[in-house]
Parts: sequence; structure tokens; C-alpha cells
Amino acid sequence: MHELSLMEQTLAIAVTHAQRAGAQRIHLLTMRIGALSGVVPDALRFAFEVLSRGTMADGAELRIEPVPIIAYCSACVREFETADLLGACPRCGEPATQVRQGRELELGSLEVS
Repeated sequence: MHELSLMEQTLAIAVTHAQRAGAQRIHLLTMRIGALSGVVPDALRFAFEVLSRGTMADGAELRIEPVPIIAYCSACVREFETADLLGACPRCGEPATQVRQGRELELGSLEVS
């Protein structure tokens, strides 16, 4: 379960930023997770619940914002949302030539006091 190590690193980053801002407590962490990131959101939530205990993020909310897969069709010169890497352009039927969004795994924001 790599979500445990991912959350461990994310919490470390969050705590560092919160401390630099002079905060005493983290109330909310927002993460953006792409459909192609390979991360299981429920496993990440569980890891957060376990790892945040006893830290300045103890009792904080973890908000996960899903990021859909956005592909690009070079024939139509346009982006489109798709369910997987093999998505075809809904306009012309050509396969996507590149993925422009959907691999994200990032700490988007923190609410601290």
C-alpha cells in the first residue's frame, strides 16, 4: 500500500508549510488526485487518519478533489475528457495523441490556524 508512504510525505510537507506560516493547527488538507495517478482515495484517507494522530493535523479533514483524464486529439486540435488512456475523440473517433491531465497527485491547499 504505497498510499501510506505518499500520505507520510504529504503530511510532512503540510506540517512544514504550516509551521513556516506560524500555524499551530491544520484544519483541512485538500489534495488533487488524477484518475491515472494509481492512488486509491479510500486507502489515502485511511493512511491520513492513522498518520495524522498526534500531529498538528490530528482531527483535520482530508478533502480529495478527483482530476479527470483530459486527452488531446491532434486531428481536431481539441481536448476531451475520456475514461481511460485508450479514449477516442468524440468528434472524429481518432485515438488520443496525448494525455494532458489525470496524472496529478498534489497537495492543493491547507487551512491552518
